[in-house]
Amino acid sequence: MKHLAHARRTAAVSLAGVAALVLAGCGAQDDGGSVSLGFVNGSTTHFHTCLLHAVEEEAQRTDVTVYSANSKQDAGTELSNIEDMIARNVDALIVQTVNVDALEGDIAKAKGAGIPVYLTSVATDDMADVLGAAVVDLKKVGALDAGWIAEDAAGKKVTVGVVAGAPGAASDLLVGGFEDALPVNAKVVANQPGMFNPVKAQDVAENMIQAHPDLDYAFVANEEMALAVRKAFDAAGAEDVRIVSVNGTEEGVAAVKDGRLSATVANSAATIGQTAVRSTLGLLDGEQGVDKIADIPLVLVTRENLSEAPQYCPK
Repeated sequence: MKHLAHARRTAAVSLAGVAALVLAGCGAQDDGGSVSLGFVNGSTTHFHTCLLHAVEEEAQRTDVTVYSANSKQDAGTELSNIEDMIARNVDALIVQTVNVDALEGDIAKAKGAGIPVYLTSVATDDMADVLGAAVVDLKKVGALDAGWIAEDAAGKKVTVGVVAGAPGAASDLLVGGFEDALPVNAKVVANQPGMFNPVKAQDVAENMIQAHPDLDYAFVANEEMALAVRKAFDAAGAEDVRIVSVNGTEEGVAAVKDGRLSATVANSAATIGQTAVRSTLGLLDGEQGVDKIADIPLVLVTRENLSEAPQYCPK
């Protein structure tokens, strides 16, 4: 694949003089590979940390140089990170966006520099300007949790609280898929953002259970928040509220096993990161049989199928 590092664009040549910039907030794994990738991560949650480790491990295994930056849930920082990666003259960008609405500007900026973009977790409506994507069907993730509630409620009228993530990001798709798939007997009585922050989520849960002491179920947009929500509910004497969540981390699966969570949907960060690097390299090199859009497998994990949960984070 050595030709990939040299046979592309001239649009970014003018940036070569600043390619040695030390990027604020950036890390790098540099093994002297002939292909260089920029990875722009969206946050510092457990998911994002595991995703970074997976990208770095797969890059090292394939003798690829990878530079990383973290946007910390800020769309402006994400665009700045994209610009910094352009300055490094990378061969392609892997982007875990903080906000699907920010992607249009990100992709346009990279396209103007002749650098292809590969997306993780989400895809755009128009993939014409995108190299590819490792996609988690976030609406389906939410729908799987809603399906568990539908089966568990068995037609009884029940109330549901939603602790979302950060508005405008993947959380919107998760919550939308969840609410759309709820049965008519399940009514959402509260929906507040926990910002993917356990401390914030615990505050939200405390207020939610005070306002709705007879709450039956809660959908929480990741397991870190869900475990904080569990603490808040238990402290308020609401141990019977059943919580469903997202990710399938080792801690999350353990919480399903011991009953703190009733179900979670596993979408392995390790698989996403590995797929992103492999597919990016394959698509750059024009390999046959590499899908432009790779669907990441999903597993609804309950006490009945704990062994089916995939490895979440690289060891």
